[in-house]
Amino acid sequence: MGSNWNRRRGVSFAGGAALGFVAAALLLGAGLWPHTPLHATATDRHENFAIATGPLDENVEAVFFLDFVSGDLKAAVLSPQFGRFNAMFTRNILNDLGVDPTQNPRYLMVTGVANLRRSGGGQFRPGASVVYIAELTSGKIAAYAVPWRPDIHNAGAPFQGEIGLLDVAQFREVVVRDQE
Repeated sequence: MGSNWNRRRGVSFAGGAALGFVAAALLLGAGLWPHTPLHATATDRHENFAIATGPLDENVEAVFFLDFVSGDLKAAVLSPQFGRFNAMFTRNILNDLGVDPTQNPRYLMVTGVANLRRSGGGQFRPGASVVYIAELTSGKIAAYAVPWRPDIHNAGAPFQGEIGLLDVAQFREVVVRDQE
């Protein structure tokens, strides 16, 4: 009787699992299950250089570069139609963060996603990514956004612009040590 019970329990489990797979396939195939796109960002650094990616809209992402020595922040956007970079954006962050490049600044850079509203009634709207740059010796963090026009990008027209500063904040107090 014990082996018969185990066999029925095994068949019931297998049947239930198969029924679950079929139900899931039907829900997904019929569009009843919500489709949520998955977006990933990447960040890396090497010595005096950082790179990160972030979406500008649902179909396009930018790659952001920060040169620690010059303070130049750049963004490049690849055209899906032509497979070339057709949009470039730049900004120098040294003044934004009050950084003296001779004092060996130390940066961290990551991207985040924000649905920022258009300001000033212009045709450009902030892209979906916010670039956060923290400078460790000053204890400041700045947030930046790319002015984005999907219609220009979708037409394949090359364009350039300046990365916009959103805000700067102090994230820690700086302790100045006396040099002996």
